[in-house]
Amino acid sequence: MRPALLFPLLGLTVALLFAGSLLTGPAAIGLGDSLAALFRGEGEAVVLVMREIRLPRALLGLMVGAALGASGAAMQGLLRNPLAEPGLIGTSAAAALGAVIALQTGLAAAFPPALPLLALAGAVVSVLAILGLAGPRGGSLTLILAGIAISALAAAFTALVLSLSPNPFAASEIVFWMMGSLADRSMLHVWIALPAMLAGALLLAGTGRGLDALTLGEDAAATLGLPVARLRLAVVLGVAALVGAATAVAGAVGFVGLVVPHLLRRAVGARPARLVPAAALGGAAVVLAADIAVRLIAPDRDLKLGVLTALVGAPFFLHLILKSRGERP
Repeated sequence: MRPALLFPLLGLTVALLFAGSLLTGPAAIGLGDSLAALFRGEGEAVVLVMREIRLPRALLGLMVGAALGASGAAMQGLLRNPLAEPGLIGTSAAAALGAVIALQTGLAAAFPPALPLLALAGAVVSVLAILGLAGPRGGSLTLILAGIAISALAAAFTALVLSLSPNPFAASEIVFWMMGSLADRSMLHVWIALPAMLAGALLLAGTGRGLDALTLGEDAAATLGLPVARLRLAVVLGVAALVGAATAVAGAVGFVGLVVPHLLRRAVGARPARLVPAAALGGAAVVLAADIAVRLIAPDRDLKLGVLTALVGAPFFLHLILKSRGERP
């Protein structure tokens, strides 16, 4: 498919899925009533459903999906590895640890914004630790090793909190939160995540040409005058801001940042500058579609978004691996 057609098609798909998310739910509300409540504030109960329940959920689906898709494409471009994914630098695991601490200590119950705020704080700490471990001149391999170490340490502390938790209800809440979901979110979560996501998007927006040059290799790119260290810092900070904010408000939603860039890479000619925005739109479409499916498949049960994306994404990724075995490296 031509890139000139790809982006309008992705944009239209995201718009339709966003509208579908607004119109999907257990409350049987007609299209006219939904639009009147959303835009004109007509009908007290319907306004509450549309503006306080469905609109934040649809907005977060759009934001989280775009953040994960763009982050996955940026990491794959930076590391020149199609198997790279946003959680490689440990930000998602550290953000999850911050949320776990908020749930375990009771801060989330006493002050609901404490959960996403502590998750964002965990993401910030992980970035500082990674940059400190990798150093200003650390290469891609050093960055990967630092991210793996931070991710493993955060996962270990999360397991420690779960194993020592004296409150089984808190432990259960932690486990369910880590499965990922957009249910029971409010506009407060949107406003908490939005500044970090905008900052991350702005950082990645300026890396397109550098990522294209980096496909030639770090040495060749440096010879052409590309500031590789500055590019690496911008990508790491941008991905950390996007993934940290997404994890803070939605929990762990896996495989979006890994699979979506694979789906769109050939359509954009394998150019990272085009793949990052395309993957942002593709990620938004995937998360919105998955969240709609969650509500349609099990309307009476709390099927988690992260469970569905993993069930669909993992077999598809295995299919990609099997398909690529016969291809030339």
